[in-house]
Amino acid sequence: MGSTDAPPRHDGLVVTAPAGRRAWTTTWLLLAFMLVNFADKAVLGLAGPQIMKEFGLSRQEFGTAQAAFFSLFSLSALGVSFLTRKVRTVVLLLVMGLLWSVAQLPMVWTAAGFGTLIATRVLLGLAEGPAAPVAVHHVHGWFEQRERTLPTAILMVGAAAGVAVAAPVLGAVITHFGWRWAFGAVGVAGFLWSVVWTVKGREGPLAPPVGRRADTADGVPGYPEVPLRSIFGTGTFVTAALGAFAAYWVMSAKLTWLPDYLQTVLGWDLKQASTAVGAAAVANGVVLLAHGLLARRTARRGTGGRLPAGAGAGLLLVAASAAVTVFATADALWIKIPMMFGPMALALVMITAAQTAIARITPPSQRGVVLGALVAVFAMGGIVSPLVLGRIVDSETSAAIGYRDGWLVTAALLLVTGLLAALFMRPEKDAQRLGVTESPAAGIAVSH
Repeated sequence: MGSTDAPPRHDGLVVTAPAGRRAWTTTWLLLAFMLVNFADKAVLGLAGPQIMKEFGLSRQEFGTAQAAFFSLFSLSALGVSFLTRKVRTVVLLLVMGLLWSVAQLPMVWTAAGFGTLIATRVLLGLAEGPAAPVAVHHVHGWFEQRERTLPTAILMVGAAAGVAVAAPVLGAVITHFGWRWAFGAVGVAGFLWSVVWTVKGREGPLAPPVGRRADTADGVPGYPEVPLRSIFGTGTFVTAALGAFAAYWVMSAKLTWLPDYLQTVLGWDLKQASTAVGAAAVANGVVLLAHGLLARRTARRGTGGRLPAGAGAGLLLVAASAAVTVFATADALWIKIPMMFGPMALALVMITAAQTAIARITPPSQRGVVLGALVAVFAMGGIVSPLVLGRIVDSETSAAIGYRDGWLVTAALLLVTGLLAALFMRPEKDAQRLGVTESPAAGIAVSH
């Protein structure tokens, strides 16, 4: 590979910029960014049993605390994504990292109660809502279209790695120092990342211009913009958003309720539950990374396989639906527990596939906005999932029955959205219809 340290080269209507050392350095920094992001999310679920006991909360009330995190999540994801047209993403990412730390640290104070928990979760959600779309938009400024699936998957691996690292580490912190210091630990991690990003963070050579006309860059013609309503109305956007909503529902349900399920229903202690949650997160990361490597290999060979782009991710949602059903209904642990790993993790591929598909049908200058809209839709799963599952569990005669019904609702959602994505998620077809063309061998090509 060549180096991206030099500016991109303009060859007629094509801008070429092979991914090099600095591109991958940026990817690893954003991997750490996403790791901290999901450690922030995981801390509440890991500390959940202790928090419910100390504050005297029902599961439905605790679900409200988790949903509070997502109350402004979608709005900020969309609003800040519009700022990507006016403010450099390197600055937006730094501000988010600092706000995460500010939001976590108040819970270390022993007098901080349930009201403080709600307020800080709202602030944290406000700061973390734009994290994924802005990070993906930033990393796409370093890679050609055909190279983007792997770095996008690596960012999503940060979500899995965040939980994998956080589960045992924060479990140990909770055991030895109390649940409040778990919030302090992730707050310090966010501050340290911000310091490193201040030194190392840079904009990519393929990043669209900020504060200038969207259809020109340094005198070179660029992508003409497409009406947003046309992009949002495509089968690709609609089904990608629905499929990612279902995948995010699963992720949020596992973050919020899996530790409680393992301890309350299966009778495990905190150490066992934390280890299992961490191992499941590692499996999530393996699945996402394997998908990214496979997609990269396919793109470099110039072969797309037999299935249309997007159909494979939809079918993986269907497979995950079957795994969740087995997890919910099986009594034998040797059948139930393996479902937590690879099979249920297949759903998360849709989050990567949805973002790369949306990037394909969107001109670069509008990419941050459309990715933000995608996250605004699928992040609603983070609001609805904790509330719905918490209500289902509390309404049943036992936690075991309630969790079984809640997981079956999750399986049904995965099945329906997976079938829709398999049928209607067609990024190449929709990109051609919208007039968003791109050379398979270059970073940016334009149509007239």
